[in-house]
Amino acid sequence: MGEFFSLLKQGNKPSLLAGFVNLILGIVKGAAYFFTGNVAMFAEMMHSLGDAANQFFVFIGSALSKKAPTRKFPTGFGRVINLVCLFAVIIVGILAYETILEGWHHILHPTTSTGVWIVLSVLALGILLEGTVLFKACKEINHEAGVEAKGLATFISALKNLGRAKPATKLVFMEDTVATLGNVLAFIAVLIAHYTPFNQIEGIVSIIIGCMMFFVVGTVFLENARGAIGETDEEMLNHIAYLVSDNPHIKDIRRLEVIKEGESLHVELMAEIDPTVTVAFADDVRDNLMKLLLAQKGVSRATIYFDEDDGVTNWSHIGERPETLKTENANLSSK
Repeated sequence: MGEFFSLLKQGNKPSLLAGFVNLILGIVKGAAYFFTGNVAMFAEMMHSLGDAANQFFVFIGSALSKKAPTRKFPTGFGRVINLVCLFAVIIVGILAYETILEGWHHILHPTTSTGVWIVLSVLALGILLEGTVLFKACKEINHEAGVEAKGLATFISALKNLGRAKPATKLVFMEDTVATLGNVLAFIAVLIAHYTPFNQIEGIVSIIIGCMMFFVVGTVFLENARGAIGETDEEMLNHIAYLVSDNPHIKDIRRLEVIKEGESLHVELMAEIDPTVTVAFADDVRDNLMKLLLAQKGVSRATIYFDEDDGVTNWSHIGERPETLKTENANLSSK
């Protein structure tokens, strides 16, 4: 149990915060729906409870993925986070279906809800709390990408760097973007239904929220399915290829793999060196390369093999050195 609690301390903090916020909002929205019968509030309740379950699963999964490799699992547990995210989005998918179904029922059989000001107050609270969690997720994404931004630029920058975020942080960002937007849409729908005879608007908004939830399900499912199988990080592959090629003792790269293992990267390199060098010299070259590779952002493990130079070029760069990584480790690579 001690090891489990120690791992929990390393879990993704934005997902834990988002889980508690959504649990509180889900309970509050559920109470508001019970007393008012507002269908938009039902959709928001389902969304908040689904997000809470998701994000608690993701927090635990992100913590367990930090477990050190064992003899039985020598490559570690990094992909646990991908498997947990796959399971979590199934819950969201079920809740999205129920949300759309309830919205469709309300369009066919519109009803007038009571306690409109209770509903509006709860939705305003949801906008405030979800917006706060979303802002923290944006800051975390920018931090993971090594970018600084303030104000509105924080969200824009996070959107641009979403592809470089950890799986757990990315899920929190996407879910809370939909949640915040859903709260705003529900707020507008309740006002329209209260001041006009157009009561079906709440059902329409419920369907829109459900569709946005399905979008998150599809996006997160596909991305984590690739991660569970084992996906190459193309940007880091290109970057590391340049770093290795910059070493004057490396004649060619026979094979290079940079695989995403959950929130970290595993590198496997087979390089060619001069066949006339001594074993001791080759070992020094390997040590320097190992130090360089492990200093790269996100790389937790590296394996390096050497073979003699066969005079044939096997490796050609697939693109230019990534701008965001050009100077990140200039001092290390020049040693």
